Amino acid sequence: MTWHALIDVSRESEEPLTAQIEGRIRGEISAGVLHPGTRLPSSRQLAEDVGVSRSVVVEAYGRLIAEGYLEAVQGSGTRVAEHLTAPARPTLLDDGLAPPVRWDLRTGTPQVAGFPHREWLASYQRALQSVDPGDLDYPPVSGAEGLREELARYLGRARGVLTTPGQVMVVSGFAQALGLLCTVLSGSGIDRIAMEDPCHHRQRQFIREVGLRPVPVPVDDEGIDVEALAATGVRAVLVTPAHQFPTGVTLSPSRREALVRWARDTGAWVIEDDYDGDLWLERGARPLALQRLAPERVVYGGTASKSLAPGLRFGWLAVPARLLAALERTRSRRDLGSDVLTQLAFAELLRSGYFDRHLRFRRAHCRVRRECLEQSVRRFLPGARIIGSAAGLHAYVRLPHRVDETALVGRALERSVLVPGGRRYHARPERAAPALVVGYTAVPRTGIAEAVSELGAAYARLPAAGRGERCA
Repeated sequence: MTWHALIDVSRESEEPLTAQIEGRIRGEISAGVLHPGTRLPSSRQLAEDVGVSRSVVVEAYGRLIAEGYLEAVQGSGTRVAEHLTAPARPTLLDDGLAPPVRWDLRTGTPQVAGFPHREWLASYQRALQSVDPGDLDYPPVSGAEGLREELARYLGRARGVLTTPGQVMVVSGFAQALGLLCTVLSGSGIDRIAMEDPCHHRQRQFIREVGLRPVPVPVDDEGIDVEALAATGVRAVLVTPAHQFPTGVTLSPSRREALVRWARDTGAWVIEDDYDGDLWLERGARPLALQRLAPERVVYGGTASKSLAPGLRFGWLAVPARLLAALERTRSRRDLGSDVLTQLAFAELLRSGYFDRHLRFRRAHCRVRRECLEQSVRRFLPGARIIGSAAGLHAYVRLPHRVDETALVGRALERSVLVPGGRRYHARPERAAPALVVGYTAVPRTGIAEAVSELGAAYARLPAAGRGERCA
């Protein structure tokens, strides 16, 4: 590229040419336009671009190197200094910069070692070898036809989802899907949506930011309280019926029937977030999708974030026919579909059986760590217990009712254990029973026992009144 747009000089200015170039580069670095590590053109090339002698640029570069803005590395040219890296900023799904700790027990922490590198590469190569010229055009807004067919088959056999390829929409993760659905619901006159309480606190924030008002509905050991839901008068609800986040409880059969009956009787919509459905760890059969009971009222959503990696930004919806056209119109106004090569590669992963094999490995891996966590909680946290179904990447550890949750989390951090408390996920934290939400798959098996042992030591150091005796 030529650089005269970023680094312009004026021969009519009283400021020397060297100072002009030096000032422009320093300003672009300070403004964040030129990022740390950005390679600058050679002195000869920049001189040609801006129309000055090479010695002018050499002198300007030299001054900026002396000031620490640039660095010259033999064989790599001149670059913006790496030490100028701006501090990382928190993202939507994070609470900010985490302190360095030995044991990170936060939920959703990706485990890179669990990604099926070889199978994904093979699937991607097969997809590239079989791709048609038309496949590289803009994809259908709901996704590549071949993937939608494979997803319909997979969701049917693995979840009991009642859908067709034409009613499957491929999305860039569940966050995009939820944004699309909220826009469509808002367009039909719905301005409130019920949410489980507790739920993911960032998801509650997301709902507010897209323009709907979240209405908390309590969750107990059978799942969402449908009578309390009906009393709110809302016409839409977001639920995690298979493995409620964060408590882990599974919606009971009677509650499933009541929820579907409420949706049909009131004409309401149910959004089913099956966020970790591939990782059911219980010995018994996984419950079928809630969508199976009322495919005309339930939007089913899934994602590859827990089974593969969140960085893929890849998910899917099974959409009732009445909502499909509105979703496609809304999607077409925002983007032109998801990455087609990733879609074709995932279709091949499903078709070849690689995905099923990978999930068997992932479930075995998670099951061993879950059992280790259960044993460690019994040993090191007297009076605490894990509730809910064994599934996914986290567990909800309910603490004795008098435990000072905030103090325990703080003392654990002092012992290099980073673990979130349960109250942050409640709409009214002051009324919530104390708990810990423990992610257990991103640390070694021995690390789980060590981390919970340190939690136990932190628990033992709490004042007697803050330890409690038994769970609430």
